[in-house]
Amino acid sequence: MSTVPRIVILGAGYGGVLTALRLQKELNYNEANVTLVNKHDYHYITTHLHMPAAGTDNPENARVSISKLIDEFKIDFVKSTVVQIKPQERKVVLEDGTLSYDYLVIGLGGESETFGIPGLSEYAMNIRSINSVRLIREHIEYQFAKFKREPDRKDYLTFVVGGAGFTGIEFIGELADRIPELCKEFDVDPALVKIYNIEAAPTALPGFDPELVEYAMQVLTNKGVTFKIATAIKECTPDGVLLADGEVIKASTVIWTGGIRGNRLVEQAGFEAMRGRVKVDAYLRAPGHENVFIIGDCSLIFNDQGRPFPPTAQIAMQQGIATASNLVAAIRNQPLKEFKPSIKGTVASLGKGEAIGVVGSRKLKGGTAAIMKKLIDMRYLYTIGGIPLVLRKGKF
Repeated sequence: MSTVPRIVILGAGYGGVLTALRLQKELNYNEANVTLVNKHDYHYITTHLHMPAAGTDNPENARVSISKLIDEFKIDFVKSTVVQIKPQERKVVLEDGTLSYDYLVIGLGGESETFGIPGLSEYAMNIRSINSVRLIREHIEYQFAKFKREPDRKDYLTFVVGGAGFTGIEFIGELADRIPELCKEFDVDPALVKIYNIEAAPTALPGFDPELVEYAMQVLTNKGVTFKIATAIKECTPDGVLLADGEVIKASTVIWTGGIRGNRLVEQAGFEAMRGRVKVDAYLRAPGHENVFIIGDCSLIFNDQGRPFPPTAQIAMQQGIATASNLVAAIRNQPLKEFKPSIKGTVASLGKGEAIGVVGSRKLKGGTAAIMKKLIDMRYLYTIGGIPLVLRKGKF
């Protein structure tokens, strides 16, 4: 190992950014060389993407320039795509070079999980990045424009959202709010627009209190959403979806939010993984690799009942902070601390002025929950960029 240890962080998502920012704060100058690698020169706020996807907000509000977050004297930023991870050689292959490391943090983020459903990869869109939400927004507007030319094509105004988890429900809330605006803009009868939410599980928003789930579904039903719960998508085609019960829904827009798997690069690197996620040790390290930390969507951690924690932004942020502390401890030959997630609360938006949530033991719904959602978003902006970032982006 060189005199000055080299730390490489892959991915500037919630976990990667928090690791970098905390190292920047805790490390002394020249105590370590820290490199952050990301394929874009910005960090995007994943929990905000449902809004620009539906067209209710500008995509720019969901992204923050990395150069505005990091201290370039303490963190080297490399804009590149990771091609391969070689843990045995302690190297990372990028599309335009190679990095060697003493410590590696993998926070590459997940990929859409299609569960082998035919046609999803080819014909469905995903809310996964700034570019993907721009595509969805433009696609939706284009359907309205096409319908004016071909008024017999009702499938242009039919929108299928697969998955009733967080992303699916939050997107539907925004889409239902946007439809009246689009109908007015394109002079379309709102009664012709259909929004379907299809979920294979027996309930929407699994893990949420049933009373809150019922409230959420009622709010969205009132906005024009048709739910098909406990109904699986059997196949996605260029013309729509085929459901497991044999029903065919003709739709020009299918958006899949039904699951996340880890990153394929993690599996290809030889780490023992389940759907791209590694069961990390108590310190968030890959088994058999004391110098490799895996956080965010690529990590698998379990609660006291032996169930995996869902890969949320809240946990990824906590993992980033914990990993940075353990990296500093490792460099200074101090003992590492075990990671214990602390779930402070969960809030799901249902569109303008509506949300549901649980904060501590309190159940929230309606306007109160919507305000809490905004406060959580603003708190995150403050965490990564202080008051200037809150003032710049905090209006959402």
